[in-house]
Amino acid sequence: MSSATDSPAASSPPIDAPDADVPVAAGNIGSEATAADARAITEAARQTGWDRPSFAKGLYLGNFDLSLVHPWPTAKPDDVERGEAFMARIEAYARTMSGRVIERDARIPDEYLRGLADLGVFGMKIPQEYGGLGLSLVYYGRALALLGSVHPSLGALLSAHQSIGVPEPVKVFGTPEQKKEYLPRCAAGAITAFLLTEPDVGSDPARMGSTAVPTDDGGSYLLDGVKLWTTNGVIAELVVVMALVPAHTDADGTKHKGGISAFVVEMDSPGITVENRNTFMGLRGIENGVTRFHQVRVPAANRLGREGQGLKIALTTLNTGRLSIPALCVASGRWSLKIAREWSNARTQWGQPVGKHEAVGKKIAFIAASAFALDAVFELSAELADAGQKDVRIEAALAKLWSTEISYRIADELVQIRGGRGFETAESLQARGERAVPAEQQLRDLRINRIFEGSSEIMKLLIAREAVDAHLAAAGDLASVDASLQDKARAAVGASGFYARWLPKLVAGAGMDPRSYSDFGRLAKQLRFVERSSRKLARQTFYGMGRWQARLEYKQAFLGRVVDIGAELYAMAACCSRAEMMLHTTPEQAAGAYELAEAYCEQARVRIEEYFDQLWRNTDDGDHDLSRKVLAGDYTWLEAGVLDQSEGTGPWIADATPGASTKENLHRNYR
Repeated sequence: MSSATDSPAASSPPIDAPDADVPVAAGNIGSEATAADARAITEAARQTGWDRPSFAKGLYLGNFDLSLVHPWPTAKPDDVERGEAFMARIEAYARTMSGRVIERDARIPDEYLRGLADLGVFGMKIPQEYGGLGLSLVYYGRALALLGSVHPSLGALLSAHQSIGVPEPVKVFGTPEQKKEYLPRCAAGAITAFLLTEPDVGSDPARMGSTAVPTDDGGSYLLDGVKLWTTNGVIAELVVVMALVPAHTDADGTKHKGGISAFVVEMDSPGITVENRNTFMGLRGIENGVTRFHQVRVPAANRLGREGQGLKIALTTLNTGRLSIPALCVASGRWSLKIAREWSNARTQWGQPVGKHEAVGKKIAFIAASAFALDAVFELSAELADAGQKDVRIEAALAKLWSTEISYRIADELVQIRGGRGFETAESLQARGERAVPAEQQLRDLRINRIFEGSSEIMKLLIAREAVDAHLAAAGDLASVDASLQDKARAAVGASGFYARWLPKLVAGAGMDPRSYSDFGRLAKQLRFVERSSRKLARQTFYGMGRWQARLEYKQAFLGRVVDIGAELYAMAACCSRAEMMLHTTPEQAAGAYELAEAYCEQARVRIEEYFDQLWRNTDDGDHDLSRKVLAGDYTWLEAGVLDQSEGTGPWIADATPGASTKENLHRNYR
């Protein structure tokens, strides 16, 4: 099926990644990996260079450079023309699809998948030279939003395939031979998946148990292990698998250090079993499973990049891949606004529509302003990524974090506005003669987005690491728990020089001049607030660094608030820039855009002030002590009086011991 299967090992990339990419010996990766091992692996996978400017990184350092996001990035005319033509085709097809059918059957019909393949949907991001559509990230996201409004499982399917599945890592890291082999197949409808998570491995890959052992002739690897939550894995033709290559020695005596590596694997290879199709509280059409590999022979030519480079490939792929989820959140915001408006006008309570009561009106205002902000944040992040002139690592991560949190709040508020009908299923509503509004389904479907592709907690730590990077670099051994007092004293001298130059820049700025940003009219004051808050955020981060030094990495609640402030500031700037852009491109909508941008900014300012206050006025220390006592069992008496029906049903974590499968293979083909 794959010509790459017969390719000689000599055509594969160089075997070893640089030493800097493999800081932990392969023998130390696994269930016994230490916290230091996990930290070293994560740090090595980070992209540390900043060759291009980053607006969001500047926000955390007190450098609000509006020129990086305004004027609004301009798309290429050809991208717009092709994108609009595609959107017209995909909308026409989407109108023939039924989200109710997907929800009822808990499966996307095969004919839907074939129809999407015929339209080229599986190749939206794949370059035209490989048979794809070569769409920009903006139009890719808009297509995801449209299809996700039919049913979110469609968005999950396409996102898992194109944002993190085979096409993206092959496009970025693949050899010419790999690109010619796999990209046309993917564009034609070969569904793919990305397999990293294991029953005992989530955001800590240092514990990885899956292995890929080189064969004696060096031409292949033997893959063993179990992968959990393999989105698309049940119907995938190709998958990217992360596995540990042990240290090994060639026949000629050449030694290789191994490490976590990435492989493209054919799902019809002998030894692969999809043991379970998982079901969830939402996304009922998702093809997510448990996949076991037993002595699966993978040609060396199928390795992506070098041995030990797997996590770097994964994180690089996610840098812009994360923008797929914010695109789907845009769809939920728009739909929620439509339903809230129509329902709140139709439902009368105490003599007037419920929307005219302040308690409900506040929720409607929040939904409207947040829907505009969701659109602005996604579109700006995607346009910046498409332009390719800025480093959007932090922007994409912030967009994912912030969009998933704000869209879930929107969905929750919509359920509240709908009252009892919000809790009732669409099927039940229609059965008794009312409009089938799936508000409760949206709440269930959106919940996973706060976990997908990095949970909110992990995203905050990832962003915080980048936000405080300059401080850690300046502090040197001051930020090391292992450094001696002598080393710390030397580091203090170096840090004092950095802060002596940096801190004075945080005292004053354009945000203190009432004439600043006057081109933005009524929104100028919002941008002045963003500028002032950016400098304040940098100062507060410095105070935290000075107070906790090496212990700052453990102050996760503090760092989380720092990240949340930056996310709100980014959203405010995006709203202002988008409103100003619309003044020139769609003047008939400009007044409304300004109103929505201003409303979002005013709401965000309240939240930002609360976050600033909570940086130093909180219950973090007490909560930390309390949680430790809970874990120690000090309050088990409080758990009495209930029955835990889950007891005895199985272990907390399933056994993932390598070996042959004893279960039926649930893998299926749709074409």
